[in-house]
Amino acid sequence: AAPVQGGAKTVAAPIPGVILSLSVREGDTVTNGQELLILEAMKMNNAIRASRDGTIARIHVGPGDHVKHGQPLMEFSD
Repeated sequence: AAPVQGGAKTVAAPIPGVILSLSVREGDTVTNGQELLILEAMKMNNAIRASRDGTIARIHVGPGDHVKHGQPLMEFSD
């Protein structure tokens, strides 16, 4: 899946689905294109990747959570 833009600091769900797994934790430093989580939608696993370099400040979802299109998944601190 392509990098997701939810705002300068927010990673938002590009499609509705279920969170299968998280690849990062709060406080982790990530690079542009790094996998953040796996979102299952229509029986397909979609890797949600960072749209920029930064540090993950907050994670709003966990495995098993159902998310809607545009719902904030995590936020960068900077």
